[in-house]
Amino acid sequence: MDPATDPAAPADRSTETDDLRLQFVRSWDAFPAEADPDTVTRFLYKALDRFGDDEPVIRRSLSDALGETPPGPGFLLLALSDDRLVGALVMLRTGMTGYVPENLLLYVAVDPDERGRGIGGRLCREAMRSVEGQVKLHVEYDNPAKRLYERLGFENKYAEMRWSQ
Repeated sequence: MDPATDPAAPADRSTETDDLRLQFVRSWDAFPAEADPDTVTRFLYKALDRFGDDEPVIRRSLSDALGETPPGPGFLLLALSDDRLVGALVMLRTGMTGYVPENLLLYVAVDPDERGRGIGGRLCREAMRSVEGQVKLHVEYDNPAKRLYERLGFENKYAEMRWSQ
């Protein structure tokens, strides 16, 4: 069963291994003291660097993932080490199936000083274990994280095209 819809699943379930603690955040009141919404927004903005979005867009993704707007709920998965935010992942439920995957992995970021420890992979694997259905993500061709996603089993199925005014 999907932990997001399972009433027996704790809203802020966390897993601990070595010095890294992964914590799910499924509502605004479930943020740990080390990582309030503003801290997470700033962290994602800085850690994503040129592969990210502006802070207001990132903050909106948290609102969408935590169910303030349909189709919710998604979740935020935090990686904490020594009570410090070192990684974050934002997953959104699309409310669709088949023609569009059920889940959209919006952001995965790891503190630049902590890269190479497997934190991004651990965040992705834990997030994918907790969802039902397919997971889709967008990654730029020159983003070094593309190799991680390929190792995790993501395949390049389509080229994304956008039209903007």
